[in-house]
Amino acid sequence: MKPVIMFITSWCPYCKQAFSFMENLKKEHPEYAKIDVKIVDEEKEPEFARQYDYYYVPTYYVDDIKVHEGVPSMDIVRQVFEKALK
Repeated sequence: MKPVIMFITSWCPYCKQAFSFMENLKKEHPEYAKIDVKIVDEEKEPEFARQYDYYYVPTYYVDDIKVHEGVPSMDIVRQVFEKALK
């Protein structure tokens, strides 16, 4: 299983939407609950966030490879989880 990093901000409506998708997918697919998702608020951890190349949040990295940036969908979040499982 590969680690996931999710970059967010506290005020981002799309980040809140992504959290909702993540929770729903974990309920539907218990194997997703085992994935370690490190959530990084770029405003609270700017030094860490600057090490990664992205502009929009939410942004997902799987095993240090950017797999999604910007407005999420249920399907996009599912793909992130699937990449982490492989």
